[in-house]
Amino acid sequence: MLLRAESLATTQAIAAALAGVARPGDLIVLAGEMGAGKTAFAQGFGRALGIDEAITSPTFTLVHSYPIPNSKHTLHHADLYRLDTTGDVEELALHELAEFGGIVLIEWGDVAAAAIGDHLEVRLEHPDDDDHDDEAGDHDGGDDDHDVDEDEVDEFGLDGARLITLEPTGPGWAGRWDRLATVMESFRC
Repeated sequence: MLLRAESLATTQAIAAALAGVARPGDLIVLAGEMGAGKTAFAQGFGRALGIDEAITSPTFTLVHSYPIPNSKHTLHHADLYRLDTTGDVEELALHELAEFGGIVLIEWGDVAAAAIGDHLEVRLEHPDDDDHDDEAGDHDGGDDDHDVDEDEVDEFGLDGARLITLEPTGPGWAGRWDRLATVMESFRC
């Protein structure tokens, strides 16, 4: 399913819509280049679940856990960027976190998709990758090929527009796919 977010706020609205369909036991992989908006997506997802605590990238701690208010469930936010092997991923016990009442968002999880198994991949991309560098820190802020509305500039100095692809792997989302398509209808390309 291909979606278009015209702003950072719309990216977070898509995340909120997904949070409304997600359930404990879900593994959701957030994929995309550096600066694509994976952590921003996680923030919108968490806010929709009622989490007021600041959701930050767990790059150095690998997993941050946030209790979901008025629930016995937990949102776990993992980042596999610094892991080298599939064994490292298995040691994080992401499946166990999901099995015990958690929803697990996994940044850079696409690099270990085979080890993750049944999941929903959320791939975030800039609409025209030719206008953006792969590394957010390398962006010079110039906009030779397009105009950037200053109200739509995110923390990386890039415009907030994104293409977001939702792709299920395994049977876990089959029974919810129609509902997911319905809640995402206004964002579809």
